[in-house]
Amino acid sequence: MFDIILAFITSFTMTFLAIPSIIHVAKKKNLMDEPGERRSHSVSTPSLGGIGIFAGTIFSIILWTPFEYFGDLQYILCSFIIIFLIGAKDDIDPISPRNKLLGQIFAAALLVFKAKVRLTSLYGIFGIYELPFFVSVILSMFVIITIINAFNLIDGINGLSGGIGTLISIVFGVWFLRVDSIELAMIAFALAGSLVAFLKYNVTPAKIFMGDTGALLLGLVGSILAIKFIELHQQIGNSEYAFKTAPAIAIAILILPLFDTLRVFALRISKGKSPFYPDRNHIHHLMIDSGFSHMQASGILIVVNILFITLAMSLQSLGNLVALIVILSLAIVLSYMLSLITSKKLSAKREGHV
Repeated sequence: MFDIILAFITSFTMTFLAIPSIIHVAKKKNLMDEPGERRSHSVSTPSLGGIGIFAGTIFSIILWTPFEYFGDLQYILCSFIIIFLIGAKDDIDPISPRNKLLGQIFAAALLVFKAKVRLTSLYGIFGIYELPFFVSVILSMFVIITIINAFNLIDGINGLSGGIGTLISIVFGVWFLRVDSIELAMIAFALAGSLVAFLKYNVTPAKIFMGDTGALLLGLVGSILAIKFIELHQQIGNSEYAFKTAPAIAIAILILPLFDTLRVFALRISKGKSPFYPDRNHIHHLMIDSGFSHMQASGILIVVNILFITLAMSLQSLGNLVALIVILSLAIVLSYMLSLITSKKLSAKREGHV
């Protein structure tokens, strides 16, 4: 427990001290995120905050993880470095989506084959339990890549990605600590410390954004923690910390990035566009268009995420499939209501300008 606290403090301190220098260099070298039609900010802002998050997280993990717990952690850290290089390159000199995806596939393969971050069962969802090895590998890599990009897609307003990432890291971190999975608890709390420090500079008016470097790392860590959370339930048996619906709870913890990605992809496809076509239909965009400030929108979405986690935990007796249906149905209803409110407010604005 003491090492976990030290990991949090170390990552917080390193990121907190590093970001002012990163801001200075970004401004000096003109490495800025410029305002645009799809952007939610109105002034040029440095976008290399992810470098500080990465530095604080990885330094803290290496410094405080006891050697006897290191095990497969070396491969996880290698995947961190791959994702960091992809994100940093994209923030400084944008790379093609194809090359970015290839790098993500490499990082995911390293996790699946070397770090054993792999889903081996569907826990009775659709009546499926143990998965064949090939199916397990494909599903796990798909899940990892999806979560990585889901976090990248929600990184659109001040405080949102950092706040949601902190929530996810702490929730998973506390659980891993309770089941004595020290190395995973260390990763979670080291990331949480860095994110809390980053948020000091990311609240409105934001002095820096995390950029792809931070968002991709957040997604990678989120995917690792979620898959390990699900899989460890096969080992802890009747532990008091075991959940009957681990997959449903994992999805509830990641509900905002996962559902928002599913939602915007479905909307784009329904309009005959590519799922990767950029627009302003993300939930955080709807919140801003409804009249909320960045911090109000981020705060509300974080609270909603907490409520979904609480709901998932209360639905354990229903089983994974029913719990997932309830969670996704509620998410659809809430997002639809938000869309209606946003449409009415935008219509009222247009009529007011006529």
